[in-house]
Amino acid sequence: MWQSIVAIVGTLAGAVTTGLVQQRGARAEREVGRADAARAQRAQAVTALLTALADHRLAMVLREEALLGWGVDSPVYAAARERSHRTRSAVTTPHTTLAILAPDLAPAAQAAVNATYAIRGAHDADVLETRRATAVRATDDLIAAAQA
Repeated sequence: MWQSIVAIVGTLAGAVTTGLVQQRGARAEREVGRADAARAQRAQAVTALLTALADHRLAMVLREEALLGWGVDSPVYAAARERSHRTRSAVTTPHTTLAILAPDLAPAAQAAVNATYAIRGAHDADVLETRRATAVRATDDLIAAAQA
């Protein structure tokens, strides 16, 4: 009789142990899946912001070139200005998304956004090129921060 009791207890202990191991394995898989999804969302948010900043940087350079070359009353400048307003607006959503998903990247993202916005108001072509290059470096810094 004792042999039967020991056999039953051993079987139950083995079943419980197996269940616990399986549960931990399933939990670990879920955690890995969540971490992978979070990394993918973070990468998408960085990419979306970098794309929006590149579009806005180009629009701002074209706008400032039109202003320097054609003047404020030019239809060329008006079209470039309108485009820059659209691209600036397109920066808001990915910038906000990145700040929420990756607060550790918020300072680098804000620096890239600020540098891109600072292109406006260049009083000559040399200043414009310096500001453009500064904005490019700031986006490169954001990429480096995201890779870390």
